[in-house]
Formats: sequence, C-alpha cells, structure tokens
Amino acid sequence: MSGDLEVSALAINVVIPEALRWTDTRRGEAFTLTTLNVRLLPDGHLAVKAYGRPVDGGRGAYVSFPVPDRPELKALVSEAASRAGVLWTAHGGLG
Repeated sequence: MSGDLEVSALAINVVIPEALRWTDTRRGEAFTLTTLNVRLLPDGHLAVKAYGRPVDGGRGAYVSFPVPDRPELKALVSEAASRAGVLWTAHGGLG
C-alpha cells in the first residue's frame, strides 16, 4: 500500500527563540512574530511562514508573514526540519 499512499502535507510549528523574533505590520497593526510554520513540499524543498500576536495585545487575526532572508532564521528552519525528521522516523504509532 505504501507506493499508492498519497501524503498531501507534512508541516511542523516551531517556536521562534526570543532573540530571533521580529516585528512586522499588516493592515496597520504591528505583530511580533513568534512561530514558524514549516511545510515539506512534494519536491523535497521547504516553505515557511511566520505567525504571531499583535504588539498591542489581544488575539488579533491569524495572519501569515514572510520570513526575512536572515542566515540565523534559515538555520533555525533547517535544524527544525531535521529534528522533525528524526522524530517522525522514531514515531511509536498510535497509542
């Protein structure tokens, strides 16, 4: 069955360490970005978006932001993807 099995998405959420967080604005509201959503694409490459909370507090909208092209953020994404691979490989099945 594994040859016919289609997996449509593999995604992980990664907490952005405090020192790497940044602020961005959407629709006139400033957000502090705290989480990365990393997806493994069918071609084996990664796609990433950032999510966060409004600087002024409250829940705000669930809005995605592009991730800046910074070496330390690229390293975080790569390390998180590798760690997720290890965790997936060692899964214990349904409990």
